Amino acid sequence: MIKINENYLKLKASYLFSDIAKRVRAFQEANPDIQVIKLGIGDVTRALPVVCIDALHKAVDEMGTDSSFKGYGPEQGYLFLREKIADNDYQARGADISPDEIFVSDGSKCDTANIQEIFSADANVAIPDPVYPVYLDTNVMAGRTGEIKDGRYEGIIYLDSLPENHFIPKLPTEKPDLIYLCYPNNPTGATISKGELGKWVDFAVKNQAIILFDAAYEAFIRDESLPKSIYEIEGAREVAIEFRSFSKNAGFTGTRCAYTVVPKTLMAYDKKGHRHELHPLWNRRHCTKFNGVSYPIQKAAAALYSNEGKDQIRELTDYYLQNARLIRREITALGYNCAGGEDSPYIWVDGKRSSWEFFDLILNKAGVVCTPGVGFGKCGEGFIRFSAFNSFENVQEAMERIRKIL
Repeated sequence: MIKINENYLKLKASYLFSDIAKRVRAFQEANPDIQVIKLGIGDVTRALPVVCIDALHKAVDEMGTDSSFKGYGPEQGYLFLREKIADNDYQARGADISPDEIFVSDGSKCDTANIQEIFSADANVAIPDPVYPVYLDTNVMAGRTGEIKDGRYEGIIYLDSLPENHFIPKLPTEKPDLIYLCYPNNPTGATISKGELGKWVDFAVKNQAIILFDAAYEAFIRDESLPKSIYEIEGAREVAIEFRSFSKNAGFTGTRCAYTVVPKTLMAYDKKGHRHELHPLWNRRHCTKFNGVSYPIQKAAAALYSNEGKDQIRELTDYYLQNARLIRREITALGYNCAGGEDSPYIWVDGKRSSWEFFDLILNKAGVVCTPGVGFGKCGEGFIRFSAFNSFENVQEAMERIRKIL
């Protein structure tokens, strides 16, 4: 008889955002006259930059004639885009990354989920808490954990991210093989200095570990002393894979384009202790299971690296950062401690009560949706996350409603 992958049975019964959607739907049905303001999930709300629209139109026209039509493209991404990524996102900041170390994909969520496939099933995994759920759930699906007990899976090295360590976890005493890090952080909004990130790189070098570094929110960094890439840190080429996305900086959540960097100098070991390059392993996985991002979308992404495109990204991210500053200022004025909202589109709030209690209070009394922190892990209990991805007018209205109830 056919059997299921029983690791899926270890997963929590429902996904965080599904729970939120159910509660919001129930509120809307009971209160049809109240406009719900959503400051929960990190989905952008403003239109694509003009340079992207122009590039899309031109690329679609190219697809309309035989002479310029494009069929299957290179699975790794067109060279015109990978060259711009390497030049602008890395080499311009002193990071030694070449175009052929870049893999264009349809989203960082997919890549951070799939990257674990090239590593051993018995790899020891270190994951922050609170955390973006995809990191944890995909390792559960792969069978790297035991059962869940007291809100945590056996076999995972949890990296507690707390107010007392400014949401930058301490180096673990255990020896991990894979280490997930995300800065600017989702969900806490925390940022990391070059010095602190350097400690993690040194730790990975010492322990022959690999860091999986999610830099999806780097475009929101305004403090030039903060690293936008882990490859700004000496030694990172030997121990790190980086994930980036066009979703949050340019609004590609609906058009789907991202990329992952796997340096050719990155090595891991087989069971006999022989070293192997990870770049060809990821290339094989990528080519086997992925057929590439469409030509028009890659042309739109490439347009973002023009001077006009860079200006339009700056305008977009400045807009959301204005929202973030407003949320942080208003919530702080109400007497709540916050992280994030500076160099990040997320604001992490100590709610002084259980996460779901605070979520329900804000939803049912103010008609505002946030995200309960406990959905991101045990250390998220008592916190909620606000997202700055909405219109400034809606954020103003949401803050006025919350001010009245709190």
